[in-house]
Amino acid sequence: MKLLILTQYYPPEIGAPQNRLHELSIRLKAKEVEVDVLTAMPNYPTMEIQEAYKNGRIKEEVIDGIQVYRSSIYVTKSKSIIPRLLNYFSFVWSSYWRGRKLEKYDYLLVESPPLFLGYSAIRLAKKLKAKLIFNVSDLWPESAEKMGIVTNKMMLKFAYNLEEKCYKKASLVTGQTMGIVENIKARFPETNLHWLPNGVDLSFYDPSKIIGNGFREKNGFTKEDVVFFYGGIIGHAQGLQVVLHAASKVENDIVKIVLQGAGPELEGLKQLNKDLGLSNVFFLPPVKKEEMPSILKEVDIALVPLRKLDIFQGAIPSKIFEALAMEKALLLGVEGEAKIHFIDKADAGLFFEPENADDLAKQMASFADNPEQVKQMGQNAREYVRINFNRDNIAEDFLQVLKQ
Repeated sequence: MKLLILTQYYPPEIGAPQNRLHELSIRLKAKEVEVDVLTAMPNYPTMEIQEAYKNGRIKEEVIDGIQVYRSSIYVTKSKSIIPRLLNYFSFVWSSYWRGRKLEKYDYLLVESPPLFLGYSAIRLAKKLKAKLIFNVSDLWPESAEKMGIVTNKMMLKFAYNLEEKCYKKASLVTGQTMGIVENIKARFPETNLHWLPNGVDLSFYDPSKIIGNGFREKNGFTKEDVVFFYGGIIGHAQGLQVVLHAASKVENDIVKIVLQGAGPELEGLKQLNKDLGLSNVFFLPPVKKEEMPSILKEVDIALVPLRKLDIFQGAIPSKIFEALAMEKALLLGVEGEAKIHFIDKADAGLFFEPENADDLAKQMASFADNPEQVKQMGQNAREYVRINFNRDNIAEDFLQVLKQ
């Protein structure tokens, strides 16, 4: 069985889709599936081609046994709509012309977003005689419309038409959450759907084997401090402004908040932090995946917010899984599917109403006052992801779907 994965994002970039797709590739290859990847020159999230890849110096490579083919992409730091579209469509164009030179495959799995990559995927699937699998990790353009990122009605109509075309052309549509699967099923009942969730490598994120890296000491945290940690993209969807406003309301001096990552909202958050005169919020740059277990080992609570939008009822931010596997209690500001899994069923943390700074501050104080609760919820957390979100089981389930 031969599978080609088409994605704009892949290691050595860091990020949720990069890790998820690479981990799936490794596990399928171990089950004797021939997996190749067609992707762009690595540039995310800095929006600058990484030094080793500049001028197309690396066009093919093998990463952990996975054959990776790379094509060009237009990269810009501009946030304007035209440069962003050029970024997406440059890879749509180059990936098709690079991919059509490859041999035949049984399946072509394309990662969306970006939704526009569906153009290349549809044509490549036909050219390579492959069945198309359309993997949806975020409901575009619906989420872009509801977050106000895209407001042009003509562009939205164009994107919704493309979304429908991609689903109809696909032999299988996979969704990262049950909310995504149910949304697509309600709108396109004839679609062949499969839940392909994110998960965690329990052997990599194993608190019994991980030694701390001095994270607390290096950043000036004491043993008594209660460190709330957010690690990931600093973007529009997360609504991290609520964290800073909550920090201004917390009166307990041992509460410390770390925001580690990069993204379009970072500079605005730093300015807000300055305006509020906060001393309990710390901004740190993103790190490689290999460093995350050691960092998570030394923090106390994983902080995961999203904006209060209906579209996020079915969202499960990927950063949850790693933190829970490391036995960290969760402070969750995400309604719907994530709350049902990790708060209601797992008893792995506390919930605060999204975008409600008063509620967030209250739950921070509660955690700070109850260290035994933090410890117990952390133990509940690892057990829940071990049973329900083990990457090995997810890959095996997906392989059986392909065989059928």
